[in-house]
Amino acid sequence: MTASEYNNCVDQFADNLFRFVLKNIRDEEKAKDIVQDTFEKLWVRKSDVDGKKAKSYMFSTAYHTMIDRIRKEKKQTTMEDAVTDQYGHSEQYTDLQEILHNALEKLPAIQKSVILLRDYEGYSYEEIGKIMELNESQVKVYIFRARKFLKNYIGRMDLVL
Repeated sequence: MTASEYNNCVDQFADNLFRFVLKNIRDEEKAKDIVQDTFEKLWVRKSDVDGKKAKSYMFSTAYHTMIDRIRKEKKQTTMEDAVTDQYGHSEQYTDLQEILHNALEKLPAIQKSVILLRDYEGYSYEEIGKIMELNESQVKVYIFRARKFLKNYIGRMDLVL
């Protein structure tokens, strides 16, 4: 990868990468740090990374850096540890984006990541598997479970709108 290809990657993918990380960790400063670390790692390994595969490399690196940081801060929880009464609402909203945001926050980290990569960033199951080091069937299971949870959390769309 040349310096101009690197600069092109920064210009082209920085915003998407930042949004992906921010949606997962909900801390703007940490998200900026993770994106910066990702671009630093890309620069260090620029001779090993093909310019055509840089986007996948950056998302993989950002994901792993984010997971490492989450584990370091011990903020990761599982659905089994959570109180199930917190998952659902009976209030009527008109802001669908707010409801989706709240629902995404209730998902386990891995389900949230696969949903964001699939539905927000448009990656295929195979690409998500490579980024998150999962096989394609695991990705499909996590997406299915996340969508099922989101459907149950949101409830009927006519009540939301």
